Amino acid sequence: MSEFIVVIPARFASERLPGKPLRAIAGKTMLEHVYERGRESDATEVIIATDDQRIEAAATSFGADVCMTAADHGSGTDRLAEVARLRGWPGEQVVVNLQGDEPLMPAALVNQCALLLDDDKADISTLASPLASREDYLNPNVVKVVCDADARALYFSRAPIPHARNPVDTELALATALHHHGIYGYRSRTLQRIVASSPSDLETCEHLEQLRALSLGMVIKVGVPAQRPGPGIDTEDDLAAAQSWMSTT
Repeated sequence: MSEFIVVIPARFASERLPGKPLRAIAGKTMLEHVYERGRESDATEVIIATDDQRIEAAATSFGADVCMTAADHGSGTDRLAEVARLRGWPGEQVVVNLQGDEPLMPAALVNQCALLLDDDKADISTLASPLASREDYLNPNVVKVVCDADARALYFSRAPIPHARNPVDTELALATALHHHGIYGYRSRTLQRIVASSPSDLETCEHLEQLRALSLGMVIKVGVPAQRPGPGIDTEDDLAAAQSWMSTT
């Protein structure tokens, strides 16, 4: 496996959970939990990327390397691309985007995401698990991905895909779709190409930034993890669920 760097994009503003990275779970901030997952992986460096001095202060207090970035980034991908430019990383450098609201992402999955980029034909890597329920298939907050025979993403959607035209095929649709997890691996040059491009119509419709990469003809390699990660955190209920998860595992 090529050497890789973990970058954790973290912003203070959140419509549904203000100050999310600094919210406490099991005696530590969410941000520190995510940082520990990164440190547990095989990454050569773990960097927290933020534009907020409160996050910088918290990250510095537990010894993290912090890269201050611009405040106007629309996505974590934009923030990662700036870090890559500021740090002067070569185009081949592999970077894993470990999102700041994923404290339950096992380190083994961070490694798996990076390893997928050993496939020279892949521009981006990510992970997805079988759907847990029919409700998840129908839930627009659960992003679905469908892949080709070589585990390359064909499409991501908040809609239930693939659509079962005949009711008898519903179980086949449920078995075909995968539940996408918000972790990505990139090469540095791929990050720069993405942020230099305008959002695609598909991205604008679905509000899914990975659709920009597909619109550009990029190959996204999808791995199915042996261990399903815990849920990401977007709401107070998610925060309570994470607290419960950590107290029982």
